[in-house]
Amino acid sequence: MAEVAALVGDPARANILCALLGGRALTASELAFAAGVSPQTTSGHLSKLHTARLLILLKQGRHRYYRLAGPHVGQMLESIMTVALTGPPRFQPKSRLDEQLRRARTCMITLLVASASGSPID
Repeated sequence: MAEVAALVGDPARANILCALLGGRALTASELAFAAGVSPQTTSGHLSKLHTARLLILLKQGRHRYYRLAGPHVGQMLESIMTVALTGPPRFQPKSRLDEQLRRARTCMITLLVASASGSPID
């Protein structure tokens, strides 16, 4: 458990994993942009996440795509986010878009969970 927590606890890797919560497979370049790190750094992070079986690598011709290894990884990330939100307050500069993004993430997570479990969305 500590090994997985350490992997997910890295900010760049957390951003990579959150970018994949939408269910789409993304390229390393797209994930580098989402994580805010260089392509070289992203490559190392993707290798660690793939080795830990948190990501699946899909090859299509010369393109390589990454996606979450399964709904269990998405559920783990959602659980961690819930715990983080209920934890002690942390300094976070406010933005005008914070509330809109929070609502959008909540909707996205709801859709992801519903599609992964096969249950209808109310």
